[in-house]
Amino acid sequence: MWMIYAGGSAVAAALVAIFGKIGLKDVDPTQATVVRGVIMAAILVLSALAFRKFDGFSLETFGSKAWLFIVLSAAAGALSWLLYFIALREGPAGAVAVLDKMSVVFVILLAALFLGEALTWKSVLGLVLTVAGTLLILFK
Repeated sequence: MWMIYAGGSAVAAALVAIFGKIGLKDVDPTQATVVRGVIMAAILVLSALAFRKFDGFSLETFGSKAWLFIVLSAAAGALSWLLYFIALREGPAGAVAVLDKMSVVFVILLAALFLGEALTWKSVLGLVLTVAGTLLILFK
């Protein structure tokens, strides 16, 4: 099931690039990122309410370690969104999206380093091919 969710995420991310590029034509990227974040927060809260994800919810269920990493994740996400929209405003959507997806390379390397996830010859080959493909697209 996770592959279906991940595939849906990829399609939605593609729409972010296209809709974002069109929407940023005459708008400041920082302002657009803030508006986007507010709209996304509203959609997420409504979804959580609709699916009853707040039943029995308490902020006390989060430990200090969970809070720390959720805050760090939020900060990294906000920076990612902001830089993405600035890049999207200035560059071609396809190239920006491809370079943004280099995050996969960093996730695999950081997951091996910090989470102890396996780094096999297949994953290393995939990383090399991903970097090579990105370079081919960026430097036609």
